[in-house]
Amino acid sequence: QVQLVESGGGLVQAGGSLRLSCTASGVAFRFNGMGWYRQAPGKQREFVASVTSGGSTNYADSVKGRFTISRDNAKNTVYLQMNSLKPEDTAVYYCSVRADWGQGTQVTVSS
Repeated sequence: QVQLVESGGGLVQAGGSLRLSCTASGVAFRFNGMGWYRQAPGKQREFVASVTSGGSTNYADSVKGRFTISRDNAKNTVYLQMNSLKPEDTAVYYCSVRADWGQGTQVTVSS
């Protein structure tokens, strides 16, 4: 079965940076697009960024210019580099492939 393990979350001050990682197993990683989503307290889960198997990327307007998604097929890992973090970026961040989800990693941005 597919397993996705996220890491890299934590507490950071506004303006700071974090890099999230998601390592996949049980899936042909290099042939699948990967996505990052987030869910803040009391809100629905929302799209953050995605990368196709060919490396094309897409971002939510709220993170464009601040976040960068990338992938390393040799390590079966997708990354989310988050810069210039804002308090409104506080959420649990999840990675996804097809219909599968990781357990999430908490990101908290203090003002």
